[in-house]
Amino acid sequence: MSSRGRLVLLRHGETEWSATGRHTGRTDLPLTSAGERDAAALRGPLGTFDVALVVSSPLQRARRTAELAGLRVDRVDPDLHEWDYGGYEGLTTPEVRERRGGDAWTVFEDGVVPGDTPGETVEEVAARASRVLQRVEPDLATGDVVLVGHGHALRVLTATYLRQEPRFGACVVLDAGALCVLGQEHGRPAILAWNARDRPPG
Repeated sequence: MSSRGRLVLLRHGETEWSATGRHTGRTDLPLTSAGERDAAALRGPLGTFDVALVVSSPLQRARRTAELAGLRVDRVDPDLHEWDYGGYEGLTTPEVRERRGGDAWTVFEDGVVPGDTPGETVEEVAARASRVLQRVEPDLATGDVVLVGHGHALRVLTATYLRQEPRFGACVVLDAGALCVLGQEHGRPAILAWNARDRPPG
């Protein structure tokens, strides 16, 4: 069995906007009480890992999730920030589709438009994910690495880790307050657990 550590992805707990499906990129919202409970419930599952490094997004919902889950953040990495949704910040998918004339918009396929912020393409989010993965690579030789971040950005990071196109992230839905485990099987990157809330396998 490989001694290489696992990559543990932890999406922040519920916020008011995530509970209602609103795209929450740069807006720095706190957790709801339910989000805090879900984050605290991850203490047990996270205790099964040999954690060498914890890296968090700078936003409060990620950092508070790490705290409640019993993690000490070693590094805050701006590249773990959520997707910049530009002019679609705060809107739900149905609201975006209505603005666009009723088309079948998704952020992975169709992207965003500028607003108060410029917005990002899926390729730009993937470039940030690649930088995160490169920086934590040495730490995976010594143990498990926990990345605390956001739904869409972590889905793109998963696609990048799996050596897939960034839009593959659309196929892996990541729940608020859940953890996922990426690792290796027979030398190839693999998903070992997804949306786990109890003790994950492996």
